[in-house]
Amino acid sequence: MAASSTARSFLQVAATEEVVSPLRVVQIEGLVILKIIKHCKEFSPALVTGQLLGLDVGSVLEVTNCFPFPIREEDEEIEADGANYQLEMMRCLREVNVDNNTVGWYQSTILGSYQTVELIETFMNYQENIRRCVCIIYDPSRSNQGVLALKALKLSDSFMELYRANSFTGEKLREKNLSWVDIFEEIPIKVSNSALISAFMTELESDTSVTQCDYDRLQLSSNPYMERNMEFLIECMDDLSMEQQKFQFYYRSLSRQQAQQQAWLQKRRSENMARKAAGEEPLPEEDPTNPIFKPIPEPSRLESFLITNQIANYCNQINGVAGQSFNRLYLMKSLHDN
Repeated sequence: MAASSTARSFLQVAATEEVVSPLRVVQIEGLVILKIIKHCKEFSPALVTGQLLGLDVGSVLEVTNCFPFPIREEDEEIEADGANYQLEMMRCLREVNVDNNTVGWYQSTILGSYQTVELIETFMNYQENIRRCVCIIYDPSRSNQGVLALKALKLSDSFMELYRANSFTGEKLREKNLSWVDIFEEIPIKVSNSALISAFMTELESDTSVTQCDYDRLQLSSNPYMERNMEFLIECMDDLSMEQQKFQFYYRSLSRQQAQQQAWLQKRRSENMARKAAGEEPLPEEDPTNPIFKPIPEPSRLESFLITNQIANYCNQINGVAGQSFNRLYLMKSLHDN
């Protein structure tokens, strides 16, 4: 009896689904951040990517190591060499007892222009093999403005459900209550260092209260950064206008089809009235073979959502840089007056 109860309890435990705690923070070692920054800045303005390695512990995703991907061209043989390179690197790391569990990837970007369909497809490919993964985005151009432009992103669960179903129609989006701000989720980043590294960094700190980095933040020139942001913003507005034209054409076609259907139904009903008066059987009011009853596919709203997200990103960047520039100008004006 005890054995049966033990077996029953084991089956119950095995059948119970594991409750996955939501991801709340990405903990990155300082050395990993330095590797990412070094790799992205060395090849800037070219875009680069790399692998993130670490551990998935509860609600914390620990990133303890990384390695860069070789820059490849669009070629099947080169892509196969890249996959072999990743496997060989992870095998070598495993041999020297270093964390070799894939937890995501990092990539560089230019002025925050990372919200693309390719990024979503990469996320979905990772999700097939990894339960939880993140993408670390680093922007060297924005970091030159005195801000560490480093963020960790993941796809929202509701968006992934719609993407797997490939249904980005207005009805499905309203049903899921999904808007353009719900595609990506930004996860807070926590930088961690060992006690030895923290002690070493304390020894490296200079006695002076002001460093060259502090002076660099007082640079008054922000025109190139603002101009490129405005150029990218104008391009996104043009792309959004083209997407809106697609929807306008769809709604015009839909209203034209509905008018044709109503005219066809009125004609069929008048024919049926004449057939009834003649004692004949009425014809069906719907004809699936008629092309006017074929539903017009609604265009996907994914591209317009991504473009809108990108426009909001550019506007936030312009707003932040403009605010900092005004603060510096007012500071220099006060110093000049004094």
